[in-house]
Amino acid sequence: MEKLRRGTVKFTAPPQILAHGCTVSKKESQGPLGSLFDQVQEDEYFGQDNWEKAESQFQAAAINICLNRAGIKGSDLDGAVGGDLLNQCTATSFAIKDLKAPFLGVYGACSTIAESLITAAALVDGGYGERVLASAGSHFCSAEKQFRTPLEYGSQRPPSAQWTVTGAGAVLIGKTGGKARITAATVGTIVDMGIKDANHMGGAMAPAFADTIAAHLRGVGARPIDYDAIFSGDLGVIGIDLAQELLRREEIDISSVHHDCGEMIFDRKSQDVHAGGSGCGCAASVLCAHVLPMLESGQWKRVLFCATGALLSPTTVLQGESIPCIAHAVELRGPAEPAEPTESNEQAG
Repeated sequence: MEKLRRGTVKFTAPPQILAHGCTVSKKESQGPLGSLFDQVQEDEYFGQDNWEKAESQFQAAAINICLNRAGIKGSDLDGAVGGDLLNQCTATSFAIKDLKAPFLGVYGACSTIAESLITAAALVDGGYGERVLASAGSHFCSAEKQFRTPLEYGSQRPPSAQWTVTGAGAVLIGKTGGKARITAATVGTIVDMGIKDANHMGGAMAPAFADTIAAHLRGVGARPIDYDAIFSGDLGVIGIDLAQELLRREEIDISSVHHDCGEMIFDRKSQDVHAGGSGCGCAASVLCAHVLPMLESGQWKRVLFCATGALLSPTTVLQGESIPCIAHAVELRGPAEPAEPTESNEQAG
């Protein structure tokens, strides 16, 4: 691993994506990406008696799909890194406990899958283990109950609100044997613009996304056009425009390659999700269903995946605090080519 600048590293021996899996509920399967998800669970309770247990089951299902594809068991893992939106990341703890794998619980709100990927890649690159799992998930009903108002209240959702994705994604990272690779990463810094509205996540997170994207591009010496796609996690339609405007002020134009997982996963015209999707499961499921397959097939060669998170809690909302936000960027590449450009050549371009 080589430090390029504060917060940004390049993996000299890029960790490999060995397998991945995702699962979503019926609503997500009715969106534009519906046919791409590995498993659709028609029952949002997932056979459980409450939303929180269901959230855990969605993540456990994604993990099982991933491990089955890799042909390994939980006992074969050298580590697992993951998180969710529930208090103390309990959905992930219950999802992973039966794997009997060394576990690191992480919390980055909706940016958690990127934080998990970076941590897992660093563990593999640092020699901690040969195979480390990264995962994240969320559930619409448990998120509404925890961060806003329980569904039974029937409260009106404002136009800026986003629909938390019920779903999860899991990625297995190893030293060799994958078609996609993690070549660089930037750990973001917290950006707090003073927004206090818990129903305005896109506006709150956009400055953090812009800050991390600018830092990553400068760190690796790349331009937006060097990527086939740049993904944000869940800015939604409001956050997309704001993030692009903030980057244009830095003379960085990502508009031609920018895609947002929250804008892609639902059909806003027919599904009444207001500003788009959100939640840990949003970026995680789109990554596993769409982004990684496009890289593995060779249709894309280089992607910048930057998941975004609002670091609020029920306590801080009730106390009237502002919403600190974060974004973490993971640079992904497809199958290695015989003569890839060197870092110096990329910077010169």
